[in-house]
Amino acid sequence: MSQTTVMESGRKAPAGLDSASNGASAIRIAIADDHPIFRDGLKQILGQERDFAVVAEARDGEEALRIIEEHRPDILLLDLNMPRAGGLGILQKLQAQKGGTKVIVLTASEDKNEFIQAMRLGAAGIVLKQSPTELLLKSIRKVHAGEIWLDSHTTAAVMRQFATGDDRPGAGGRERAPLSPREREIVALVAQGFKNKEMAGKMFISEQTVKNHLHNIFDKLGVSDRLELALYAIHKNLHQG
Repeated sequence: MSQTTVMESGRKAPAGLDSASNGASAIRIAIADDHPIFRDGLKQILGQERDFAVVAEARDGEEALRIIEEHRPDILLLDLNMPRAGGLGILQKLQAQKGGTKVIVLTASEDKNEFIQAMRLGAAGIVLKQSPTELLLKSIRKVHAGEIWLDSHTTAAVMRQFATGDDRPGAGGRERAPLSPREREIVALVAQGFKNKEMAGKMFISEQTVKNHLHNIFDKLGVSDRLELALYAIHKNLHQG
């Protein structure tokens, strides 16, 4: 391999891993993990996909923030436990910056409280490091398309965590009243990442009508925000419409 691509701190990656020059439609991915063997393995796996382009990597939190600023990747694969700024801190800073990079948390932990924190701080997906490779590839494509990604095991666990110890009215007994077809359609669109204005245009209704529907949906399901609603939709398989 003679061609190389410059990556983190002047390091170079094998040719073929940054395929951005091969097509503008490639999903541009950055990897932030403090284990070199894991990063190298990910680069090899992702580099085999024609629609992926690994554009940068970082070995700690500070480098992660720098490569996002420099490369503006579509997707950041983020380890939560890194030196010099942990993953949750990175998510908090990215949320404040309101950039276009979507974050998929890659973790070996099964701490559901950590998952919830990550999702509330703007993570678009969570993938356990022990998951099959095809799930990671699928998660990248789904998140890039605007969806939230959690596998069925993680979704169910997070939903249980939301319900446990929560004294909000209706939180323990979700879906106290059945959703109307219109409401189910809105739930599916929320889970797919659509905003109120986009849903209004798609459904040919006013933005205020969308807000009214969401208020009723939150009350019926006992959820408090769009994240919980999206998680509920995925858990109940309502996200496909």
